[in-house]
Amino acid sequence: MTALLTAAAAGAGLLAGAGLAGAEPEAAGRGGAERFYQQRLDWKACGDQDLDAAGAQCAEVTVPLDYQQPRGRTITVAISRLKATDPGQRRGIMLSNPGGPGGPGLGLPLKMRPKLNPDVLARYDLIGMDPRGVGRSNPVDCGWPVGFMLRSSGLDRAGFDRTVALQADLARRCAQTQGDTLRHITTRNTARDMDVVRGAMGERKISYFGYSYGTYLGSVFTQMFPRRSDRIVLDSAVDSKRYSQQMVRDMGPANERALDDWAAWTAARDGEYRLGRTAAQVRGAVEELIRRSARQAIPVGEYQVDEHMLPMVLFEQVGDTRLNTVLAETVRVLTDAADGKQVSPSPGLLASLHVLSRRDPNAQLSGQAAIMCGDAAVRRDPEWYWRNIQRSRASQPVFGALANGINPCAFWAEPVEAPVIVRNSVPALIVQATEDTRTAYDSGVDLHRAMSGSRLITLPGVRAHGLFSRYPNGCMENAVNTYLRDGVLPGGDLTCRGD
Repeated sequence: MTALLTAAAAGAGLLAGAGLAGAEPEAAGRGGAERFYQQRLDWKACGDQDLDAAGAQCAEVTVPLDYQQPRGRTITVAISRLKATDPGQRRGIMLSNPGGPGGPGLGLPLKMRPKLNPDVLARYDLIGMDPRGVGRSNPVDCGWPVGFMLRSSGLDRAGFDRTVALQADLARRCAQTQGDTLRHITTRNTARDMDVVRGAMGERKISYFGYSYGTYLGSVFTQMFPRRSDRIVLDSAVDSKRYSQQMVRDMGPANERALDDWAAWTAARDGEYRLGRTAAQVRGAVEELIRRSARQAIPVGEYQVDEHMLPMVLFEQVGDTRLNTVLAETVRVLTDAADGKQVSPSPGLLASLHVLSRRDPNAQLSGQAAIMCGDAAVRRDPEWYWRNIQRSRASQPVFGALANGINPCAFWAEPVEAPVIVRNSVPALIVQATEDTRTAYDSGVDLHRAMSGSRLITLPGVRAHGLFSRYPNGCMENAVNTYLRDGVLPGGDLTCRGD
């Protein structure tokens, strides 16, 4: 969570009448919504240093708050555009989403551009988008006293009860501050917004690149608008049947395996980090640190790191092999702080603690709750969560109380619409690492099966998330660029090993 992304043209391989259950009518403009598809966009400077320096333009797209009442209240969705470098080769637009849910996406094209080949950049206007409720698109701010909803439920019943009370309070604050608006901040509606963007830009189809939660958004779009879907890339994928509660529960075992892998790496460097000479000793040191934080919060700068916060700090850093050093230094700093020593925490650690423990309207992390809780109902009985936590403790001593814990969705209003179950034959390219700690590998495999026209690229033994823009692998990058350039998927699934 936090974070963590054919025939000649996508859609050409669709079987007549197959895989379109739940698809919406695809005529531009439905039931009074025609005016949104016909609007003219006012492109101007973005007012963002990096986007403006890159020559990007931004616009606001007007959409209905409630698509069932298109003549009612409207909101605006902010988009950015980096134009195709060769108008003669231009194919269309490629929208993108960075994940989250709740990640702002206006600047994402800048991060993707270095990995896209020149012949791909020649073909597409790269479109960034802040989804509704996020960034510049009518952001949700529930007035939370803390920045982030996910946190560990702790080591005992008292800690769990404190977590239940906090999560109920977070949900109450959202309901009071956001009112009826909250019920319309959903993935279904963001997919509809994407279709309005398509129509307002005069395009027949959308190509799309989504990371993490963005793969769920992208697959939902293919289910709702299959004939509007062109070339689709889904990186670090979420299967719709696992979203949202099971997706979080899947993180428990995956993060425990990652912690074991990191512990072995750290044990080999005991002279530097002094956390243990064996993987078991390093893991034991981490588990003991959590127990110590439960007895007395660990002071780090102006922050107090307790049993609820500490597993989240570990969760943020254990998800990428390239952060092994960062995590080892974090655990060393926290251990020293618990021993009463003077410490010099890194700016990154302080930033993480700020987001986890302080109200920060700029972080806008209540938008994540709005989307997840508005998309799908979850179990409401706190005892169900307590039982799952207790069952998980033996095999998931560090992350079980986090992955199985309760969150504000248990106290949310019932979703307006049922969640989308993706099952179609829209062509797509799915990229997944076997050791992904955010979206489990099996989730990508299941989405691949559900999207029968897709191909799966597997990176075995890789502990990373959001691969194309962040993890160097020539095989994977070549396959993605070839598909985006030519519209031709690999002849079969691929395994891309390390360069």
